[in-house]
Amino acid sequence: MPETTFLNRRALYLRPDPARVIVRPFKPATEPRDLNPTDKTRANHIVDRVLALDAETVASQLADVLENFQGRHRNLLETFESRADVMEQALAEHGSFSNNQRQLIGAYFLHEYSFEASALFNPSIVPHPDQSGAPEGGLRFILSLRATGEGHVSSLTFRAGTIAADGSLTVDPTARLASSPRISRRVAGPDGDRIELAFNPEEELSERVIFPVTESQSNGIEDARFVEFSDGGRKTYYATFTAYSGQAIRSELIETSDFMSFRMTPLRGAAARNKGMALFPRKIGGRYAMIARQDNENLYLIYSDDLYTWDGGQAILKPEFPWEFVQIGNCGSPIELDEGWLLLTHGVGPVRKYSIGAALLDKRDPSKVLARSREPLLRPEPSEREGYVPNVVYTCGAIRHDDQIILPYAVSDTFSNFATIRIPALLQAMKS
Repeated sequence: MPETTFLNRRALYLRPDPARVIVRPFKPATEPRDLNPTDKTRANHIVDRVLALDAETVASQLADVLENFQGRHRNLLETFESRADVMEQALAEHGSFSNNQRQLIGAYFLHEYSFEASALFNPSIVPHPDQSGAPEGGLRFILSLRATGEGHVSSLTFRAGTIAADGSLTVDPTARLASSPRISRRVAGPDGDRIELAFNPEEELSERVIFPVTESQSNGIEDARFVEFSDGGRKTYYATFTAYSGQAIRSELIETSDFMSFRMTPLRGAAARNKGMALFPRKIGGRYAMIARQDNENLYLIYSDDLYTWDGGQAILKPEFPWEFVQIGNCGSPIELDEGWLLLTHGVGPVRKYSIGAALLDKRDPSKVLARSREPLLRPEPSEREGYVPNVVYTCGAIRHDDQIILPYAVSDTFSNFATIRIPALLQAMKS
């Protein structure tokens, strides 16, 4: 099934930019709860050295910091003050800080982190909640991407763009600045903390970076699979993602209605102990449904009554063709067509080569596989083989627009591009 008959690669490359930075807590003072006695001693030594400076030197040092960094971040002085407030729990008893001392002390316990210095990959795409400004016959969209920086720590970042009536694609220019949200609420639970995050309204979409905020996420928020979920006319954007602590993985859920405020919740059940879960865009038979891969090899259909507990499941797709003999997984949420649910899949073949394929599931009973691609829809071209992880094309979700599938995809875990797929030709090819 030659991909040229129905798939068109676009030259719309999104590459990592090491100039984009956020400020993060800095060791020996990450967060007070993580500080050991030695860290606390070192933190207090830093504070003592600042307090030993005369007022003129403190002011001069703070002015130098601002000259170097203020144009690179929003509300930098407020960020310094907030960091100093957090550090109070780790500090020995001391007298009152002056404003300049507090701000300078906060600066010592922060550092810049280039969150996409290494990679910008594994995208997913959904319709933009605000369609004002969309061209006639076109669509505004939001793209989520996995950004990776120093230490292979992954975070979640966003772009906006437009699909024109003729199917052409554009991505909006990226904001110069980048910002992390504030934690507006944290609720402890038996399976981990539920976190609510909020960005400031003045921050552009492409400024917003969701960095790990819990212990389970400490080494990465990976591969968010966003979907626009409809329930009785109400639309919510959900994404399953892999939380990586550096030692263990588990699936968690993020939800939003506006991409400004987010809630992050751990998922429960045997299926949530693995990665690669993808939510159907609506309930099936009155229940939430997912495609998952809890055995690292096959794809399962699983159901839940409450959205947060996922157990059991039925294996519906197993490796069948040589390009997927190692394992298969999903490439995002199923896409509803008149003919059934179109499920994009990835397959791993010889020399750990990742390719993208597809299957068509019955609309009423998605456990029934109506058709699947015998050959990949998309595989690494010679120009796409080199990167952080060679020989990989991968996506975390596509959308339908008219008779086309808009497919953002990652290249060798390094950068991202787009392809478009003509639905009628794809369905015809899957039958042959």
